[in-house]
Amino acid sequence: MTDTIFAPATAPGRAALAVVRISGPGTGDLLTALADGRPAPRRASLRRLRDIGGALIDEALVLWFPGPASYTGEDCAELHLHGGQAVVEAAIGALSHLGARLAEPGEFTRRAFQNGRLDLAQAEAVADLVDAETAAQARQALDQLGGGLSRRYEAWRELLVESLAGLEAAVDFPDEDLPEDVAARARPHLRALLDELEAALADADRGRRVREGFRIALIGAPNAGKSSLLNALAGRDAAIVTATPGTTRDVIEIPLVLAGYKALLADTAGVRDTVEVIEAEGVRRARAWAEDADLRLWIVDASASDGHWREAAGMARPNDLLVLNKSDLTPGTDAAAARAVGIEALAVSATSDADIAGLRRWLEERVAAALSGAEFPAATRLRHAESLKEAAERVARALAQPEPELAAEDVRLAARALERISGRLDPEAVLDRVFASFCIGK
Repeated sequence: MTDTIFAPATAPGRAALAVVRISGPGTGDLLTALADGRPAPRRASLRRLRDIGGALIDEALVLWFPGPASYTGEDCAELHLHGGQAVVEAAIGALSHLGARLAEPGEFTRRAFQNGRLDLAQAEAVADLVDAETAAQARQALDQLGGGLSRRYEAWRELLVESLAGLEAAVDFPDEDLPEDVAARARPHLRALLDELEAALADADRGRRVREGFRIALIGAPNAGKSSLLNALAGRDAAIVTATPGTTRDVIEIPLVLAGYKALLADTAGVRDTVEVIEAEGVRRARAWAEDADLRLWIVDASASDGHWREAAGMARPNDLLVLNKSDLTPGTDAAAARAVGIEALAVSATSDADIAGLRRWLEERVAAALSGAEFPAATRLRHAESLKEAAERVARALAQPEPELAAEDVRLAARALERISGRLDPEAVLDRVFASFCIGK
C-alpha cells in the first residue's frame, strides 16, 4: 500500500458541497502542494487550493488526519469543495498530476481492514450502512459496525480455544499430573456451543431479509385484481391495469417500507394454463418468484364463484394470506368461509382506502413478526451462514469423536471457520469478493 489514493466521497451532480478523500503515505505532501501546508490535525481549515500551475481551484475546507488515528490507519485528508462539477474535476485533476491515483471500489475500507482499524464483518457493515434504505437496515448495520457481530463470533471462538486447550493437553501431556477428565471437560462447553450455533443458523435468514428485503408475492388467476392492489399499496400506478386477462406478463417488483423494514412487493402474471408462449413464460416466472417469496398473498375475485378461492386455498402454504378482492361487488365471498377451511383471509376492495390501510397494517404486523427479534441475527450475509454451518458441523463431529486427537482437529477447524468471518484467515480471493460490492470513495 505505497500508493496514495483519492476519490470523491459524495455523489456526482449539482450540489452545494462535494467531498474528496485522500489516503496514503503521500497525503501530507499533496496538502503541502495543493493547500500551502497541512492544517492542524482533525481541525477544519479554510484554504485556497491551487493546481501545479498556480491557478486557483477553489476556496475549501481542508481536514488532515495523520495516521494511524484515521479511517484507513494511514495519513488521510478530506477536501470539502464547492459542489460544481468543474471544481471537483479540477481538484481531481490536480491530485492526479501530483502522483495520486483514483481509488478502486472499497479501497479505503479495505485499507482500514488491512491496517487493523476494522475487521471484515465491520467492513461489510460499512457497505450495508451506505446502502441502508430503512431504519431497520441502518440499525443492523450500525450494530455490526460497532462490533456486535464480531464480539459474538469472538466469544464462540474463545470457547472453542478453551475446549481445544483441554483436548490438546490430554494428547500432548499424557504423562503429566493432569486430571483424568481433562478432555471430557470440553464436551459440555462444546454441546452448549453447538446449541448456540444451530440456533444462529436457524435465524440466519432473518439478517438477509433485513438487508435485501422481505419478499411478498401477489399471486392468483388473471383479472383477480393483483395489479390494482399493487398500485394501491404502492400509492402510484406502477402496473398497467386493464380488463383484458393476462395484461401482466412479467414480474413487477415495488420496494416498500413496512414497519421500518424493507419489503419487495411483486405483481405477477395471472396463473392459468395457456398455450401462448409469452404468457406461459410469465406464468412460469410468477410461480418461481412466489416459490421463493417469504410471504404469498393469494388474490381471488370475491365476486366470482366459490371455486376460485377454494382452489387458491388448496395451494396456499401455512401463513399465506387469502385476499378476497372486489369484496364490494356482489355476490361476494364471506371471509369466514375461507377461514373455516384453515387459511387466514381478508376481504378487501382495491378502491377502498380503509381496506388498503387495513391490508397494509396486516402486512406490517407480519413483516415485523418475521424480522424483529431480541437481538440482531448472527449472520447477515451468505458467507456468514456458510461459515456458521461449517463450524456447527465440525463441533458436532468433535462431540462424536471418541479420540481426543481427532476431536481436537475438528475443534481447531471450527475455530478457523469462525475466524474467516472476521477476516483473520481470509484468503485474498474472499477479500476481493467482499470489497467488490463497495462504491468508489468508500
